[in-house]
Amino acid sequence: MAVQRNDGPKPPPEVIAYYEQFPEESRLSSGVSRLEFERTKEILCRVLPKAPSRVIDVGGAAGTYSAWLAEQGYEVHLVDASPRLVEEARKRSATLAKPIRSLSVGDARQLPQDDGFASAVLLMGPLYHLPAAAERLLALREAFRVLVASGVVVVAGVSRYASALDGVARKLSLDPRFVKMRDRDLMDGQHRNETGDANYFTTAYFHRPEDLLGELGSVGFRELHVFGVEGPGWILPDFDARWKDPELKKDLLDVARALECEPSILGASAHLLGVGRK
Repeated sequence: MAVQRNDGPKPPPEVIAYYEQFPEESRLSSGVSRLEFERTKEILCRVLPKAPSRVIDVGGAAGTYSAWLAEQGYEVHLVDASPRLVEEARKRSATLAKPIRSLSVGDARQLPQDDGFASAVLLMGPLYHLPAAAERLLALREAFRVLVASGVVVVAGVSRYASALDGVARKLSLDPRFVKMRDRDLMDGQHRNETGDANYFTTAYFHRPEDLLGELGSVGFRELHVFGVEGPGWILPDFDARWKDPELKKDLLDVARALECEPSILGASAHLLGVGRK
């Protein structure tokens, strides 16, 4: 399957460099990201139109969600800014009984698809890697453009409070460089990693739940909802042991489901999902 390339806008160069090295292709299959993956799939099953609807997976990386959706019978078109990850997605697609329909190297602010192309658009990373509000709104307007009337958008955000909670759980505040990042995250959501340590992520914007809803609404999306993906379970120091135990794993998932729409605790999830309709 050929990979299409787009010479349009690109995310900040440090973001591209980060994903050239970070093993994003395996992230969702290990550690606390397994809770993120299971819960995100649950929410997608509830909010997406039924297969075989056409879905654009923008920021689809190595195709973890695209492959899963294709196997559910969706016609999936993946777009990502990282050439390396799109190539990984192509390799993964080649092994599927129902392959990903198309793969493109491109940017969320200038999608290769035509107006009204898809019934659903996923933005599972672009919003938090576009630090400027104007750029995030451009990406949301592009999602609006390529959706059919009444189409669904699902956007992922990193919680404004993720660094603070992660720091408490892993004692990262012993590193004054981390404290500087955490304090800025809490102040304005602008995450900047100048340490050279990839464990501290890369350039990003961290949303409050109300910010995510406000951005969706400002470009014309309606019927808005925001979901907390993981609940507080992702910060547990014995997460791996609990995930291996069927009863404790069920408890983690049950609590995340019970709290997913509770306004007072939404930000305790590491990831938020905003959902809207054109």
